[in-house]
Amino acid sequence: MAQTQAPYKCVECNSNANELHRDYSNGILKITICDSCQRPVDKYIEYDPVIILIDAILCKTQAYRHIIFNTKTNIHGKLCVFCLLCEAYLRWSQLQGSEQSSDPADIIRYTKEWDFYGMFGLAALELSVFLSGVLAFLWLVRGFLRSSLQLPLLLKALLLSSYGKLLLIPAVIWEHDYSPLCFSLIKLFVLTSNSQAIRVIFNCSRRLSLLAVFVGLLLETCVAAASQRLQWHMLDFYPHPVSSL
Repeated sequence: MAQTQAPYKCVECNSNANELHRDYSNGILKITICDSCQRPVDKYIEYDPVIILIDAILCKTQAYRHIIFNTKTNIHGKLCVFCLLCEAYLRWSQLQGSEQSSDPADIIRYTKEWDFYGMFGLAALELSVFLSGVLAFLWLVRGFLRSSLQLPLLLKALLLSSYGKLLLIPAVIWEHDYSPLCFSLIKLFVLTSNSQAIRVIFNCSRRLSLLAVFVGLLLETCVAAASQRLQWHMLDFYPHPVSSL
């Protein structure tokens, strides 16, 4: 009979574990010790969520294992939609900023435009291409992975590790001369977090996880460039306004 896979992972050595703590009588809890490394299976069950978040921002492997394997987090779908909204708002604000007009009526016209929804659809398309590129690369090199390719877990980890996109909103609100640099750093942080999530799931080398992220980013960049060129071609078909005499 096939053995059931252990539901948890040791945050230190990535070994399987059947429980994180043992509940004794009178409400006494004792953290389970890992049989492989002789350290607590998950030290983060005693930590404050703020400390866990700080360790995740620092891309610590233990924090990622705790979040991905040892918690029942189901906010990745809502987080994905919210991050897409943040990215769409950034692109929409840049689009409106490039179309300066002295007509006060344009402010009302902007609120009625569908540009924001178009930016949201474009951001969703690029994210889908990025995830597909990462998945395709990992499927091709599955022989070098130490664990099986679990699509739901991989997608969940990639979406959760993209939480850095939430920083786009304050970067837009506090606009200054260094905003482009801030956007680039946020993008770099998100890609680093994605790479760390892949490395934690498959327990693979850092080089392999970075390569998977690079392939996804390359495909995403190609789609973004193609969509931008398509927009330029579509603008050529629009009739130019005729100035009144």
